[in-house]
Amino acid sequence: MADDQADGGEVAQRVFDALEALKSLEDEALRAREISTFLRAYGPKIKELSDLRRDYVLGQRAQEVSVRKLAAQIGVSPSTVQDIERGYSGSGKTRPRKARDDDGGGSGGQVGD
Repeated sequence: MADDQADGGEVAQRVFDALEALKSLEDEALRAREISTFLRAYGPKIKELSDLRRDYVLGQRAQEVSVRKLAAQIGVSPSTVQDIERGYSGSGKTRPRKARDDDGGGSGGQVGD
């Protein structure tokens, strides 16, 4: 059993297989109803899973596990680990923009002093 979990993906593959089973239902009304049932429950479950992953990331970072090592452990990029730490989710469009200098000069210094 430990060997099964070492590679990862087996449980996730079962979820993907179940989603494919939903798509393959021949009765269109039944398929639509089953998809509706899934979508109703999907949002809260995704939040729960995200929270579990974030708890793990924060715990590992508190133990000073490096971002790169943690990224390799959970199969994501280092920038995704940083996003998880910061509490970001979804696309980059929902993230706060970096502050910009309002002087437009870029260097921060004054010309001619």
